[in-house]
Amino acid sequence: MRRVIQTAQAPAPIGPYSQAIVHSPFVFTAGQIGLDPSTGNLVSGGVEAETRQALRNVKAIIEAAGGRMEDIVKTTVFLADIRDFAAFNSVYAESFPQRPPARSTIQAGALPAGARVEIEAIASWS
Repeated sequence: MRRVIQTAQAPAPIGPYSQAIVHSPFVFTAGQIGLDPSTGNLVSGGVEAETRQALRNVKAIIEAAGGRMEDIVKTTVFLADIRDFAAFNSVYAESFPQRPPARSTIQAGALPAGARVEIEAIASWS
């Protein structure tokens, strides 16, 4: 069964897509950038602040679907500049201190709203 996830704790979609789709036993999130859901604006402070906010957004969506960050099995990360990898990686590690999910990280030509980082996730639990 396919179920759409929508939460006010993460930014509303800025296009024709859902924050996440549950197709049991998986949850697939849309890519999340560092938008503050209360203002709709990109947080200031560079890639570190954007990474923290993007991960907060992912967490809010996963929790709205009934899961936890520990249930994430795979992330895909897009960086506007791969030279930001070390700064991004240190913040990312804070959210996954034990048994981190599999991850791919690539440099993208450009990201929505001038973001420096975008993160999407796949979670699974039973």
